[in-house]
Amino acid sequence: MRSFPAPALAIVEKLRAAAERDPLRAIAFQGSPGANSHRAATEARPDALPLPCFSFEDALDAVKDGRAGQAIIPIENSQHGRVADIHFLLPESGLSIVGEYFMPIHHALMGTGDPSDEKAIEAAYSHPQALGQSRVFLRERAIVPLSYADTAGAAAFVAEKNDPSLAAIAPAIAAELYGLNIFETHVEDSHDNMTRFVVLADKPAFLTNDPAKQAVTTFIFEVKNIPAALYKALGGFATNGVNMTKLESYQQGASFSATMFYADIIGAPGNPSVDRALEECAFYSKELRILGTYEQGRARG
Repeated sequence: MRSFPAPALAIVEKLRAAAERDPLRAIAFQGSPGANSHRAATEARPDALPLPCFSFEDALDAVKDGRAGQAIIPIENSQHGRVADIHFLLPESGLSIVGEYFMPIHHALMGTGDPSDEKAIEAAYSHPQALGQSRVFLRERAIVPLSYADTAGAAAFVAEKNDPSLAAIAPAIAAELYGLNIFETHVEDSHDNMTRFVVLADKPAFLTNDPAKQAVTTFIFEVKNIPAALYKALGGFATNGVNMTKLESYQQGASFSATMFYADIIGAPGNPSVDRALEECAFYSKELRILGTYEQGRARG
């Protein structure tokens, strides 16, 4: 907790105390109060108690330790792609994905200086994802991007430094929370900037093949080291009419000899087509592990 900038600590303490009184209602998120993940937590679970955590690992640990009933984590952005390290953290956490939430993302440039003098800003702090989503804006204004643990934390840090040459890229609410001036709003490079979050819990949702609820199943797998193994592992989804909406690869370990795949499909185990497709994928894989089946938050395609 003490890793948060000083201006954020009082708010963190207040939210943490509320979560301690009712941990089952708590939803952990990474970042300082006012971060996009804070907003996602309150929108996705309006009745929950948001619990700020300094890192993604801390947010996941809060669920594993019983300090929160759920956690909400960003996994990908429409502009900047996959959130770094998240594909390693989710399988290692042992938690299950029980929901997803899509949230439009808008950033503002804020600082302690005079809002009419944007040229005085030399550098801007923010989370690497937000910096990547605003890279054209920053480059055009010759503002140096500087990485920080989260967007709202960057705003609190800039407030603490009180240097008019420094700014933060963060949600507009962070300026209100930490007493900063907004220089410009909607500094993201794309008007349809969108981040997908997943909600995690220590137990699966056990969503069955309910025709009234379109389900998504997320899983990871490592194919066997034989010719055409990936082709054959994926073939079952095509032949059984199962729509695979996401497939990403990442290296497992430093040998570069073991490639893991992260996938989303439409459907739930219990559906015969899904079961047959997963069985065929598992036959050509060294490992296949389902990370969660949950109600679709937004239609694909």
